[in-house]
Amino acid sequence: MGHVSTGKSYINEEPGLKSWFTSLDHKRIAILYFVAVMTFFLIGGIMALLLRLELFSPNTAGSVMEHIPNFLRKAGDTPADLYNQVMTYHGAMMVFMVIVPGIPAIFGNFFLPLQIGAKDVAFPRLNLLSWYVFMAGAALAVSTFFFSKIDTGWTFYTPYSIRSGTSVVMMVVAAFIMGMSSILTGLNFIVTVHKLRAPGMTMWRMPLFCWAIYSTAIIQVLATPILAITLLLLAMERTFGVGIFDPKLGGDPVLFQHFFWFYSHPAVYIMILPAMGIISELITTYSKKTIFGYTAIAYSSIGIAAVSFFVWGHHLFVSGQSEVAGIVFSFLTMLVGVPTAIKMFNWLATLYKGSIEFRAPLLYALGFLFLFAIGGMTGVILAVTAVDVHFHDTYFVVAHFHYVMVGGTLMAIMGGLFHWFPKIFGKMHSETGAIMSWVFIFIGFNVTFFPQFILGAKGMPRRYFDYIPEYEQLNKISTVGSWLIATGFIIALITVIKGLTSGAKAPKNPWGSKTLEWHAESPPIMHNFEQDPIVTAGPYEYK
Repeated sequence: MGHVSTGKSYINEEPGLKSWFTSLDHKRIAILYFVAVMTFFLIGGIMALLLRLELFSPNTAGSVMEHIPNFLRKAGDTPADLYNQVMTYHGAMMVFMVIVPGIPAIFGNFFLPLQIGAKDVAFPRLNLLSWYVFMAGAALAVSTFFFSKIDTGWTFYTPYSIRSGTSVVMMVVAAFIMGMSSILTGLNFIVTVHKLRAPGMTMWRMPLFCWAIYSTAIIQVLATPILAITLLLLAMERTFGVGIFDPKLGGDPVLFQHFFWFYSHPAVYIMILPAMGIISELITTYSKKTIFGYTAIAYSSIGIAAVSFFVWGHHLFVSGQSEVAGIVFSFLTMLVGVPTAIKMFNWLATLYKGSIEFRAPLLYALGFLFLFAIGGMTGVILAVTAVDVHFHDTYFVVAHFHYVMVGGTLMAIMGGLFHWFPKIFGKMHSETGAIMSWVFIFIGFNVTFFPQFILGAKGMPRRYFDYIPEYEQLNKISTVGSWLIATGFIIALITVIKGLTSGAKAPKNPWGSKTLEWHAESPPIMHNFEQDPIVTAGPYEYK
């Protein structure tokens, strides 16, 4: 009991900044990731606001990009060049530095060991190394902004990415390095789940968040090397003129798309599966009901991970691939809807007749269900080859992608943050502030992205710096929505800061959750539990 009486926790056990940067404690490493990822989210968000501001009206009214300070542009950059650069950085940062690492690196690191009753992850030094590798890659990516920037879009499509006079090699090497961090984290989680579970914690007694992180780790380890070799080949082609993707050198640009999407579609599930794990925790906690269909949800996580490797071809319906390939990829893409629907229906069945508490985390979970359902259904629409030909590379795809990624992953991150805030920091946040943040983010999100479905159906292409006047009204609405989202995140930031500085001391289990992390102190001690837990029942046993 010594730890409790002296008020020691992972936060104050070892004082000084150096102790944080050299710590092997999974909780401190999670906080390091949290600070880094949220910083990149802020920068990427500012760039998103710039893009929407540029698209507020056609450029007959003047370009916002003309007002970017001279020290942030290179000589000869036109407003169109700057728009392409801002769009590329927004996409690359949000994908590689926020959404892919976000939930596994922050919440996975913090709560996976706690939820299975372990003292730490299997390889603590590897865990710290993965953070340093991630930061090295991120620093290299950000540094390109001060050289010749990059304007290829976050997908680095060839042959343009081979011929562009921008810092493509630096950026793809940065993504390669961050991919290494992703592999190390995934490997750590797989071994942790198999080797460090507490006595009695069988695989089928693990919380569903652990199942989601475990499934994600499998994708990280298997899929990320594909992206690594693809980016390495792209760097070699630019540096040494090796003919792999550039038609001028005898290469095939469509081959790059196959390689890139063979990783990047599983990467969509690296982003969304952990979010689904968080939603399972929120729904069962705030409906005060045992999760409906635990086994089905756990298996569906593995099912989504497996099918994710076979659907990449739906990104290439207009690339000239054979009709047979188009039909096969169309069918497989729709097949992903089956395990996803299992989760959705089981969550709704859990909510049915539950003792529901409408706290902020549950509102974020309900927001997830609504937005992800729209994202998923529009994904099925895009899986139909004939429809995709019309919608391909339009704002319909932009809206679909954001409904899945932002409406899915970011809703879950915010819900998870407010749910676990008392456990992570030992303080209570303002419920009113958290709910207000949800109101602005949820409404703002729909105002921003729903009009983009209509824009895409009308034929407005994505990644364009200018547009014809007929698209102006919907673009204005979309831009106003982005301001509402920004307001919501500012409210959330203020709520978090107020909670940290003046929040009331948190009890062990303020929400009455049933998973193992709530048996630890708030915040947890360095080695998580005073005594090694012994598990005698499955999770979520609400009476």
